[in-house]
Amino acid sequence: MAERSTAAVDVADNSGEQPLTAKADQSTADGVAKNPERDTDSDEARGSGGTEGPGKKASPPELHSGHKLARRYRLEECVTRLDGFSSWRAVDEKLRRAVGVHILPADHVRARSVLAAARSSALLGDPRFVQVLDAVEENDLVYVVHEWLPDATELTTLLTTGPLEPHDAYQMVSQVASAMAAAHREGLAHLRLNPNAVLRASTGQWRIRGLAVNAALRGISSDTPQRTDTEGIGALLYAALTQRWPYESDAYGLSGLPKGVGLIAPDQVRAGVHRGLSELAMRALANDGATASRHEAPCTTPEELVKAIGEMPRIRPPEPAFTAPPEYQRTTYQQGTYGRPAPHPGVTQPIVPPPPPLQSRTGKALKWAVSALLIAALGLGSWQLADALMDRGGKSEDTNKSQTTDDGDKGAAKPKPQPIKIQNAREFTADGPTQNSGAEPKTYDGNPSTYWKTKSFLAGPPIAPYKPGVGIVYDLGSAKNLSTATLDMRYGGDHTTVELYAADSLTPASLGSMTKIGSVTTTGTTATVKVTKSVKTQYVLVWLTAVPNSGYDSTLYSTAGWKQAIGEVKFTG
Repeated sequence: MAERSTAAVDVADNSGEQPLTAKADQSTADGVAKNPERDTDSDEARGSGGTEGPGKKASPPELHSGHKLARRYRLEECVTRLDGFSSWRAVDEKLRRAVGVHILPADHVRARSVLAAARSSALLGDPRFVQVLDAVEENDLVYVVHEWLPDATELTTLLTTGPLEPHDAYQMVSQVASAMAAAHREGLAHLRLNPNAVLRASTGQWRIRGLAVNAALRGISSDTPQRTDTEGIGALLYAALTQRWPYESDAYGLSGLPKGVGLIAPDQVRAGVHRGLSELAMRALANDGATASRHEAPCTTPEELVKAIGEMPRIRPPEPAFTAPPEYQRTTYQQGTYGRPAPHPGVTQPIVPPPPPLQSRTGKALKWAVSALLIAALGLGSWQLADALMDRGGKSEDTNKSQTTDDGDKGAAKPKPQPIKIQNAREFTADGPTQNSGAEPKTYDGNPSTYWKTKSFLAGPPIAPYKPGVGIVYDLGSAKNLSTATLDMRYGGDHTTVELYAADSLTPASLGSMTKIGSVTTTGTTATVKVTKSVKTQYVLVWLTAVPNSGYDSTLYSTAGWKQAIGEVKFTG
């Protein structure tokens, strides 16, 4: 990241009682296609108590669609323009991906705090937040580049059709509270948690935008940042349960509460609201204590809110709706009347008696003839069986003789492939940085639940042009005749291509210095590469040149994109 700094925003400790310094308060970035942040979400509507820092307000820089920043970021569409800064949807022409950009003049009163906030947020690197990719001061401009998530949907948009199901609301508050607790442990706060700042990805994961940057852009600060963020999470849960904003002012497309009634519990606003979630929302929102009917302690930090969620009974997803199959319909074919007209209603069908047994003179003669044929067939079969057994015995003796008189190779069984133990491994890099250096032993530790993973690429399945490929060189201990390599992988789909190369060392000079000995393409999670060129080698490169597309992986903390992860690699010779 250009001009990346280790300077972090000085945020209050976990008690939430110390003020922020540098007023860079904490936020991520606005970045969902077709969902620009609304400019009507005032602090009064939010109810957060945020304050606007004093100072002059510089006019936004004169920019237009097609303008390029750093000869790389091409501005496409302005989504926000207010208070001396503007936010854009842009294209990173170097990596061929959509990004979001916040821009403000370098002499803007909040330019320094925006840079500090962006750099602090980028250092967190938590995939639950929309990531800051770059923070630069250049040509009298300060701009912050962040992820753009075209497949994610704002909570504001989700609530236009009605409140969330209890399980969805539970997942939202659980993931958001856990993410904010992690951010506060690193000294970062948000201060602008609202339905525009929370997004649900296509994979179902909830992500937060606005850590440090959004609050810094608007000059918002708080003496109790943890309490402010906890109240923001409570307001999100309240809105998700009731489709109402828990303050008197309308905001984010939601109606506020009736004036003069104060803060009432969600289960009193809408029938059928989950009581445990309603209570949780009130504990996060009630800064002066819990409601009189519950007598539960309020939650004033995200950590306390995470603990309260953990004490709740887990809310399971709704059972899938079961559609009863259509009533079984008998057909005339199933009733055994195929080819015959259906009887008239009320008419009894005559019972056809079975044919009489063979009791006539002709029938008796036929039975005797059949019996004679059967006896003759049995006799002939017995004779042929005995003759075959005698011949087999003679051939067996001849075979035994030939085995003792031949050179000893004709009767030998083909040797069974033997497993080859891996002694060492090291990631091979043909171009650019490593993928997951240090995780190579996880591919032969005997534990299929541990992985070496690639980065998430923006296009595929071919990894080129980003890289010619990615992979690992394995040390087999000594030169071996290799026959197959088997890979257990995490992601299936279209498609994974695996190539094998014989290398001269654990750290070969280049891909061109190695000999290709096999390849395979698969859409599954197992790849078996057969060696097509017989070479005796001690070092083998397992090389991935194409990887499938997969969504966000919460187990490996891997973002969505074209990627692969290798669990176990086995060689046989």
